[in-house]
Amino acid sequence: MKKQPAQWLLSVASVGVAGIILTQSYGTAVANTETGSIVQTPEQQLTTRQVAALLDRSHYLNQPLDNKMGSEILTMYIDSLDPNHTLFLQSDVDEFKKKYADEFANRLKRGDLSAGIEIFERYRKRSNEYFALTEKLLNTKLSLTGKETIILDREKLGHFKTKKAQQDYWTRQLKFQLISITLGQEDEKAKEQVFLANPDITRGQDLVRDDKRSPSEILLNRLSRQHEQMQRLSDDEVMETILNIAMLTYDPHSNYYAPIQANELQIQSSLQLEGIGVSIRPDRKNPDYTRIATLVEGGPAAKGGQIKPNDLIIGIAKDGKTMTDVVGWSTREIVSLIRGKRGTPVTLKVRQPNSPEASARTVTVIRDIIQQEESGVTQRVVEIQRPNIDATPKRIGVLEIPSFYLNYRARRNGEDYRSVSIDTENALKELNKQNIDGLVVDLRNNPGGSLDEVAKMLGLFVKSGPLVQIRDNRGNVQVFRDDDGGQQLYDGKLVVLTNLASASASEIFAAAIQDYGRGLVVGNTTTGKGSAQIQLDNLALGSATLTQRKFYRITGGSTQNKGVVPDVELVNIYDDATFGERAQKKALPWDTISTSPYKPEGKFTANTLATLNQQSKIRQQQNPQFVYLSALNKIRDMEDGKKPIALDINNRRAKMKLVEQRSLEAENLRLKASGESPYTNWNTYQASMDAKFEERSQMKALERPQLPEDEVYINEAAYLMLSAEAQVLNADAKASAIPTQKTSIPTAK
Repeated sequence: MKKQPAQWLLSVASVGVAGIILTQSYGTAVANTETGSIVQTPEQQLTTRQVAALLDRSHYLNQPLDNKMGSEILTMYIDSLDPNHTLFLQSDVDEFKKKYADEFANRLKRGDLSAGIEIFERYRKRSNEYFALTEKLLNTKLSLTGKETIILDREKLGHFKTKKAQQDYWTRQLKFQLISITLGQEDEKAKEQVFLANPDITRGQDLVRDDKRSPSEILLNRLSRQHEQMQRLSDDEVMETILNIAMLTYDPHSNYYAPIQANELQIQSSLQLEGIGVSIRPDRKNPDYTRIATLVEGGPAAKGGQIKPNDLIIGIAKDGKTMTDVVGWSTREIVSLIRGKRGTPVTLKVRQPNSPEASARTVTVIRDIIQQEESGVTQRVVEIQRPNIDATPKRIGVLEIPSFYLNYRARRNGEDYRSVSIDTENALKELNKQNIDGLVVDLRNNPGGSLDEVAKMLGLFVKSGPLVQIRDNRGNVQVFRDDDGGQQLYDGKLVVLTNLASASASEIFAAAIQDYGRGLVVGNTTTGKGSAQIQLDNLALGSATLTQRKFYRITGGSTQNKGVVPDVELVNIYDDATFGERAQKKALPWDTISTSPYKPEGKFTANTLATLNQQSKIRQQQNPQFVYLSALNKIRDMEDGKKPIALDINNRRAKMKLVEQRSLEAENLRLKASGESPYTNWNTYQASMDAKFEERSQMKALERPQLPEDEVYINEAAYLMLSAEAQVLNADAKASAIPTQKTSIPTAK
């Protein structure tokens, strides 16, 4: 088997951890200088020329950095600074495009960032105008009732043509924020009253957060912090914004990192971290919020089980006691609050996107040295019994693969090391001893990892042949193969479980299993991150990742953008519009190359898959957990930022109460179906959830019971695997039952 160079990055978590560094409409910092101007250093000029040369000559697209690309970079730069089109006036945009559209690329090649700096200075000016207006308005009495409306998502709308129209929108935006904070406070206080009136609910935990600030004070604090950020950004970070956007114009996984951020990336990507083990980035829909992108396996956050990918961080208590509202803070500032001495507590207040403020969870995590390999592959056995089919329960093995990890450093030094293939091999041997009737490989939320490891992993399940094809920027195709003479550590029934957060190496694994007909792929279409980046640490300042390779299935289709489409679709809990490769700007397209000759080990016919999908759909419509998750999806879809939203607190309160009512109804329906007592009201429900999550987070990982809304996917995947076998057997039986037709040859007379 060919080895993968260590410098190739497949993990979606390790590539572009920070995302777009500065995307906040009103929270982006600028250089702190007396004159407001930034003067480039020779090192910054050299770095700019180096990045421009990389894009011009070495990117996978082989797209020269010409005038056309320079114009696209300029447009994306303006949109990235002002994604909601509320800061720059249309006259600003027209001015910049007229002056620089035809020469932006050549300026980058010369190492000249003056055009980008000028645009940044205008951005600072407009930001200061916004801060001045909001501070003035927050010191007055704003009416939170009336017939005004606001469209929150203005990405597809034009820039304002006049300052009057712009300031009118800023005022309405301020009212919306005040309404949201006011309603959130009402719910928070109602929930705290439940804690005080029913101390048993808290299970002995201190869950009351008595925030006495007014909504105006809270919002003014947020905006003041954002304004203060503007005074703290270094010149290198302004350069980083410009160069990072230049690289992101080529594809979402090519990034530039200034020295501070490059060091951050190195820490995030190391095998031993000190912190809680999360990677974060600005939320795409609302950059004022910071989103948890991934959890580091083995880290305190992953062990606690309460913090989830996609959570929005809205508050942090660095010492575990004094909660700081961090809405509007940069990722760097949030990281500085989360990090701290090993053994000390940090408390995060988080909530899922589009959920009510009152559903926020407060989680205390003890900082620790994060051994990324400490919590690797896990194995267990579940019992599945199909009514009127199985006389006795079937024993199904479950392998949970958090990532395709590998300790490169230990392996390079000749030391004992852990890797996902070694751990999977050991787990399979244990499961084989237990005489399992089938195996579920759970790749949900798996961000990827080592190409070498995913190839070794596949070798445990398939006999032999090609596993994945890799095409470089020159068109050369390399094939990773399993050439072990047909050895298989596990050759039994198999199903792979995926979701929209299954990325990169996970997609390679799922695609190969599907193409060989080795097992079913069940769940949701994967991320679609089918590219690899090379790490470049030899720049004058900072570092970069550059996309230079693309992955293809053995059938010739790319995993890029399109992802791996499951054989059977289950309820999707992620928002396709904001999550995954297909939601990214400038994502590389899906395409095909030639098939690599291979011999399938099995095949699920179209009729079999249609039957499985039909049967599964009926079960999902009847299963209380799937019904609950489907209901939550509909509730989240009730708010559409592209449509006008009423700026009337009574209207918003009624809408919020409707959301809460439907959420409570969904929860109570599944409780009743499980024979449990329903909650009497929303506040009791939220208070109970806070207490249960806090208690759960204090359990050891192996002692923590599976959440029913998670386990239902495992059960359905196992059910489908067993049903698929029955479908194939029935088809074989029907085929064998067809009588042979005899041909009668007439005798000549």
